[in-house]
Amino acid sequence: MKRVLRLAAALLLSLPLAAHAQTVAWPQKPVRIVVPFPAGGSNDTLCRILGEKLSSAWSQPVIVDNKPGAGGNVGAEVAYRSDGDGYTLLCSPPGPLSINHNLYKTLPYDWSKFAPITVLALSTNVITARADLPAGTAQEFIAYARANPGKVTYASQGNGSTSHLTAEMFATQAGVKLVHVPYKGEGPALLDITAGRVDVFFGNISAALRFQKAGQVKFLGVTGRSRSPVSPDTPDATEIGLPNLIASAWFAMVAPPGTPESVVQKINGDSAAALKLPDVRAKFLEQGAEPVGQGTAATAAFIKEEEARWRDVIKSANVTLE
Repeated sequence: MKRVLRLAAALLLSLPLAAHAQTVAWPQKPVRIVVPFPAGGSNDTLCRILGEKLSSAWSQPVIVDNKPGAGGNVGAEVAYRSDGDGYTLLCSPPGPLSINHNLYKTLPYDWSKFAPITVLALSTNVITARADLPAGTAQEFIAYARANPGKVTYASQGNGSTSHLTAEMFATQAGVKLVHVPYKGEGPALLDITAGRVDVFFGNISAALRFQKAGQVKFLGVTGRSRSPVSPDTPDATEIGLPNLIASAWFAMVAPPGTPESVVQKINGDSAAALKLPDVRAKFLEQGAEPVGQGTAATAAFIKEEEARWRDVIKSANVTLE
């Protein structure tokens, strides 16, 4: 009987501790957001803007940790192998989450096992042409490319990048043959566009916008279902006659496998609230990105839809990484 009483007493004493453990607020320490690309790019900038607001909301430091390499795979692996407690997150563009597993023979992580949190923003791709290209509209560019098969060049951020795949999507739908000139990033690609060394670039509108405003390049059309708020005079995909030319850069927040649903939902709710703030919206639009902030289920469906879209492009264009 004494032994039973001692066990009962021990159980009663443990109950408050268990209840306390279940109600401890998250976060209790700094949160790390892994960005799988170098500092200074759109991915890095947008995540830092959001991170500042989350730090204020959580009263904890939010640290952006740049881990570039292998098309984003290095950073994705770092986040994937972290503890699933919400203290390490991944803020990523499409590559690591919806494209790379269709290009690389093996990956050190399983893209499908990340816990989707939210899509921060969308930034449509745009057909950017050198200023002196003898075509002022997308329709004129298609005619020019058809008249010069295999002579018109397009720059990309590199093999397998969204700019590469968007150009291949365009070529298939427009029925033209273009020559691929891969670069190491969007910066060098845009510099050669402004210098007239390549003809077009199907890249992120946020990166090209300042060159377009300076008159160093021209926009022929955006690869989206509607016009971009940062360049409202540029026609959309339907207006240029290619309604299925839908391609954008987007930036999503995900968590490692096993992250508690309660933590995922808290990060989602706090992120959505931050993305609605007028100053955050203004800063995002300055970067050419439209804030989103959707729920976790919608985010999961969106990533799957994007994965299917890019998989089809990769297969139809027979894109491979050498």
